[in-house]
Amino acid sequence: MPDKTAAPGPPGAGRAGLVALVGRPNAGKSTLVNALVGDKVAIVSPTPQTTRNRVVGIMTVPRGQAVLLDLPGVHRPLHRMNTRMMQEVRSALEEVDVVLHLVDASQPWGAGETFVAELLEPVQVPVIALLNKIDLVRPRTALLERMQHLQELRPDAEVVPISALTGDGLEVLRDVLLRRLPEGEPLYPADVTTTQTERFFVAESVREKLLARTRDELPYTTGVVVDSFEDLDDLLRIGAVIFVERSSQKGIVIGKGGQMIKAVGQAARLELERLLNVRIYLDLRVKVHPRWRDDHRVLVQMDPGIAVLDSGDAELGLGLQLSVPGSVASGDEVASGDEPGPEPSEELAADSVDDEECD
Repeated sequence: MPDKTAAPGPPGAGRAGLVALVGRPNAGKSTLVNALVGDKVAIVSPTPQTTRNRVVGIMTVPRGQAVLLDLPGVHRPLHRMNTRMMQEVRSALEEVDVVLHLVDASQPWGAGETFVAELLEPVQVPVIALLNKIDLVRPRTALLERMQHLQELRPDAEVVPISALTGDGLEVLRDVLLRRLPEGEPLYPADVTTTQTERFFVAESVREKLLARTRDELPYTTGVVVDSFEDLDDLLRIGAVIFVERSSQKGIVIGKGGQMIKAVGQAARLELERLLNVRIYLDLRVKVHPRWRDDHRVLVQMDPGIAVLDSGDAELGLGLQLSVPGSVASGDEVASGDEPGPEPSEELAADSVDDEECD
């Protein structure tokens, strides 16, 4: 592998490049991406392994632009889905100009952190080690010990203590990061904050709202596939399937009298209407699929796709157009060409609920 190390440049030089955020699950990568970008481009949850796809956030400041890859948390894969997640991480490390190695400073160093450090050993681009969650470290002298340990592990890395949640240390991080990026013109227009598709944001919003309400009962066993996305000028009619592995989990997702899935749908719809600046009708269904995390067809549907930049200043606020693979629902026939129902009012846009099972 060629040496791609970039020497630090002067503060005034225009710089741009790709940056990978790598760390254990729940290290705070998504929170950091959102904080650096200044916009919500990744879901945030206290549940580990929340990020399952490569989320792209774009930080643009007067001195340069960093295209941030919020990668899945590094772990030893047990399912095909987790294997794909780790393939995303390894693939990104071969493409980027800088790596941000996030470590949860509030937790003791363990075998998982050693695994991440070993994964990064062959990386030849600049590595910036970030001790995140410093607001939770007590006593403060423990922070100095953790900084020293990281410096000993990788003497060539700069160590920056930060709190992505409170913003402590982020200005220092921006300065260090921009100095390490290669000189060049911005890769994206200044007003673009992500390359994710609208369909991706729908699935992630539903999953975030579900995790927030069921993380103790369903920490890893749910997935969301958007299987219909119909633009009716002043209304987006969206259908999504929530996958679970057991019938008992389906009951948790639906809730008594449908109250749980209704709350999830309402919360997701309100967030998406603010994000996409359009009225939304959201139809959520629940499917039992014991092996969905190993089902290639389902995993392909969960691929976020890549958005195409709209040179005509898109109406949906993100500056993006939809460009995703076709949907092939597992064990389900999705109706097409049906006439849309009446536009949802504020009261009824809690959206329809259905439940299905598949083998």
